[in-house]
Amino acid sequence: MPSGETNRSRLLRVDRFGEQLRKRRDRLSPSLLAVAEYIDGHRHAILGKSALEIGFETDTSDATVIRAIQALGFQGLVDLKETLEAHLGVTDSPVEKMAATAKSISGNSDAAIDFVIENQKNTLEMLANADNRAAMATAVRLLSEATGIGVLGIGASGIIASYSARLFQRAGFRSYALNATGIALAEQLLNMENGHALIMLLHGRPHREALTAITEANRLDIPIIMMLGLEDSVLRRDAAACLFLPRAKNEGVALHAPSLVAMETLALALSAARPEQTLETLERMVELRTSIRPHKKV
Repeated sequence: MPSGETNRSRLLRVDRFGEQLRKRRDRLSPSLLAVAEYIDGHRHAILGKSALEIGFETDTSDATVIRAIQALGFQGLVDLKETLEAHLGVTDSPVEKMAATAKSISGNSDAAIDFVIENQKNTLEMLANADNRAAMATAVRLLSEATGIGVLGIGASGIIASYSARLFQRAGFRSYALNATGIALAEQLLNMENGHALIMLLHGRPHREALTAITEANRLDIPIIMMLGLEDSVLRRDAAACLFLPRAKNEGVALHAPSLVAMETLALALSAARPEQTLETLERMVELRTSIRPHKKV
């Protein structure tokens, strides 16, 4: 990787807004501090808000919002949003990750097999640790109380989201996948209602689709269960339960089996929490299948 790109990646990982707030907090008036703290606590939502909307949320004016932003060292709201999005959206290139992995196992199929096995062992160890077990228990409680379950994943994670939604559906829980990209996701997000729960597979950068889903879930007061690949991710503040599952132990190519294992574990645990509901649903599904299959001739 060129040194310039390396330096850029490091700069993006710096929480510029957080640093500016820490340095200048004591110099801010109460109204400016109220705006700054609101922005700090609602970073995802800020990306889609105007100065007027932020002012409404903080009981100040849009002019006060702009003054607060400038007092923190930003040129304006656009500059602030670009800074927040750069920090929230930091990611390593998948091409670079794949190249690094390929180089380490080049010409050695045994090394490739060992790479996968080692990382899957690491996944199971991570899933079994105390923090993840506690998060899993919280997640099962939230899901069992929900009237609907949304599962968000983009790209390869979108395939897992679809499969997971089917698992929950078979277990007797209304569920749906949120796996479209761009504006097509807007239609899928209309499925979310108050009383639902949202599972988010966010191993890499928090893309715009994820940020929009988080904002909508917060608006509807929907608890969010996150699966993150970075333990220090700022996204954790939006999660009612958070599982930390790195897709690979090193900085190599991402593996998606951790998500699959975690989702299948959640689905089975949910069935155990509501066994009657699951059995009733499976019995009905068998009846429907029987009616669909052609009758055998005697």
